[in-house]
Amino acid sequence: MSYSSETERFYLRPFQLSDKEDLFELDSDSEVHKYLGNNPVTEINQVIVYIEDVLKQYQDSGLGRWIIEDKSTGEALGWCGIKLEKNLRSFEYYDLGYRIKRKHWRKGIATETAKEALRYGFQELKLKKIAAAADALNEGSNKILSSLGMKRGANFVFDGTLCHWYEIKNDDY
Repeated sequence: MSYSSETERFYLRPFQLSDKEDLFELDSDSEVHKYLGNNPVTEINQVIVYIEDVLKQYQDSGLGRWIIEDKSTGEALGWCGIKLEKNLRSFEYYDLGYRIKRKHWRKGIATETAKEALRYGFQELKLKKIAAAADALNEGSNKILSSLGMKRGANFVFDGTLCHWYEIKNDDY
């Protein structure tokens, strides 16, 4: 599968099993998971299962999250991208998401790569609408989604957590 793209600073490429150490660093960090259910991984096998799930998403729906790779260092900094979400709401939708290693927060990585994911979703995949959700208390993520031009819709509760809902239509992109 050639589901990949790039920005000025980053390569955006499919997940590989060889990403397991970088993804373990990302997903074992309790601060990264503060607004994601507070359930960081504790074993590398949990990351391997996650990677296998993403690889299955590529096969099943033809899209999924990308690894964010720094062009200058080759380091995997986290992930971003669009996937067909089937579990968060009572309906399926194309979900924009991102997760960045804490040591790389506040460098514009999520915004830059999410912008490219939206462009890819609308221009390459011809999607009609892309949505996203963020914990209502996650100021950083809510700020990013708003800065991308996504419009806030009705709040909803997932696993006891109040979440903000965002959408952007291809016509408004």
